[in-house]
Amino acid sequence: MSQVRIDKYLWAIRIFKTRSKASEACKKGRVQINEAEVKPAKEVSPGDEVTIRIKTMIKTIRVEKVIEQRVSASLAAECFEDLTPQEEYDKLKKMNELNTEWRDRGAGRPTKKERRQIDWLKKRR
Repeated sequence: MSQVRIDKYLWAIRIFKTRSKASEACKKGRVQINEAEVKPAKEVSPGDEVTIRIKTMIKTIRVEKVIEQRVSASLAAECFEDLTPQEEYDKLKKMNELNTEWRDRGAGRPTKKERRQIDWLKKRR
């Protein structure tokens, strides 16, 4: 087997949780093979460079080995080489940090007034 559908491959190497989500990403133009947007049925082969836009991050991988069935994470990691720059991971980490809320331990639930202030701050971002 030297070729497999891109949606099936992205699901098998655990980039997407379900095959339908991988297929949807392809349909929305978020997946590119060798800098060309692709449909879910496009076949991928070893050596291809795949770019995937996931939320705010642009993930780039090189296909090392083509698999059709979903495998464990450790085996899936052997099937591709991650070419994503560290800046993309830093950007994702920063977005996750900005999205979380933090309260002092033992402070209890926010009062109605505090909740309104939190909502107001969230809308300003």
